[in-house]
Amino acid sequence: MNLPAPRIGPPWPATTRIRLDIAYDGTDFAGWARQPGFRTVQGQVEAGLATILQKYLPHPTLIVAGRTDAGVHARGQVAHFDLTPEQADSLVRVKRGTGDRPPIPLAVAVQRRLSGVLVTQPDIVVRSAIVVPTSFDARFSALWRRYEYRISDLYALRDPQQRLRTTWHPGKLDVDLMDAGAANLVGLHDFAAYCKPRPGATTIRTLQDFRWRRDEEGVLIATLTADAFCHSMVRALVGACVAVGEGKLDAARLVNLNIERSRIVEFKVMPAEGLTLLDVGYPEDAELAIRAVETRNRRALPVL
Repeated sequence: MNLPAPRIGPPWPATTRIRLDIAYDGTDFAGWARQPGFRTVQGQVEAGLATILQKYLPHPTLIVAGRTDAGVHARGQVAHFDLTPEQADSLVRVKRGTGDRPPIPLAVAVQRRLSGVLVTQPDIVVRSAIVVPTSFDARFSALWRRYEYRISDLYALRDPQQRLRTTWHPGKLDVDLMDAGAANLVGLHDFAAYCKPRPGATTIRTLQDFRWRRDEEGVLIATLTADAFCHSMVRALVGACVAVGEGKLDAARLVNLNIERSRIVEFKVMPAEGLTLLDVGYPEDAELAIRAVETRNRRALPVL
């Protein structure tokens, strides 16, 4: 009978926290968040964890840096989950009869086994798994999130191989005007005109960087970095800049748009396929808990 060998080493802590770095093509997903009856990134990764942990309940749930909408892509999404001692042990345990191989580090085992389950879904890739302090929180410990938005207008070379991550625009856009408009939005502002309202949620954010450029093929690329983004905020900011690039909206007005009219009249929220979450930044381990507390505090504009 091929019984599992006992694990050699110190006992596991009460829980072990794992950070996952995940990339995905959002085309065929109904967004990040788990939804009954829909294929989502969270749903598929959690199902993979349930498969590799099998009888070791309760199966982990993921906390994510930023929920992406249906059709939005990610190259550097970050999520975390916790393992019980029994779950951690089950992943690294060496079976009898497999030789004298040294135990596999827990993070390596998580990535290998989860990737093995997800191999039939090539639009999700677990790029890395890391054991992190329990003070790490993928959502609340983040210092910033960075996104990219791609637009191919009539000045750009349209590449059909990039169509699933690029929005095609039927007209010509002035990238210099768009960049000027983006610069006006940088800083601490109430971005209510650019967010879908959620009860009890603030729309005050610090937009740390926002700029436009054209790449070697003429594709317009926006890069946006903020401490956090409201629901649909990135695509709304891009839409406002597109209106500026078309000559329909003055770049100087972007920061003072009227929330009651802006979404309906002055600009359109851009399609999801052009948007990619590039990466998420975190402080050093010693500052993780402090950052999480700061993030949970409700933001407010300074009193003038």
